Amino acid sequence: MGGARRPGKPHTKRGSAPPPWSSEPRFVVVGRVLRPHGVRGELRVEILTDYPERLSSHHTLYIGPEPTPYPVEGIRFHRGVALIKLVGCDDRNAAEELRGQWVQIPIEAAVPLEEGEYYHFQVVGVEVVTTEGEPLGRVAEVIETGANDVYVVHGPRGEVLIPAIEDVVRELDLEARRMVVEIPPGLLEG
Repeated sequence: MGGARRPGKPHTKRGSAPPPWSSEPRFVVVGRVLRPHGVRGELRVEILTDYPERLSSHHTLYIGPEPTPYPVEGIRFHRGVALIKLVGCDDRNAAEELRGQWVQIPIEAAVPLEEGEYYHFQVVGVEVVTTEGEPLGRVAEVIETGANDVYVVHGPRGEVLIPAIEDVVRELDLEARRMVVEIPPGLLEG
């Protein structure tokens, strides 16, 4: 993910898609169950974190809309996904019941970030205004482009894509849930 790690430079981290049922998250999403793997209850999990190696250090993962604790029997990585075996999930049918569910860890267990870095869930929902005070709406999503993240803002002008770079994002106050942006010429026309 692009972006420097200095104060004032917005830089967001994966592994933070907010569970849609939580306004003040207690958990951080680190994956999503894609499907069963094999017949012994193993789960094929899409990795949604910048720190997949840390998954192996968790003895319990929380799965589902009402995060339910599942003791971990084993985790291994294969072709860009995590293969996770949970205690009590012993056959393909049990694994199938978890298809599509979020895999989460407690927020306290998340990797601490440098100053000027943010998890996606911290930015989603933030009110966005221009340096002139024009309200643009709220951040609905964070898109990773490789070079830098892009904030998808929904508001009075419809959908506006804001590049998460220092020249554009002038201020991000998470406590006030407010972002001030300097709009480059031509960004809002169209």
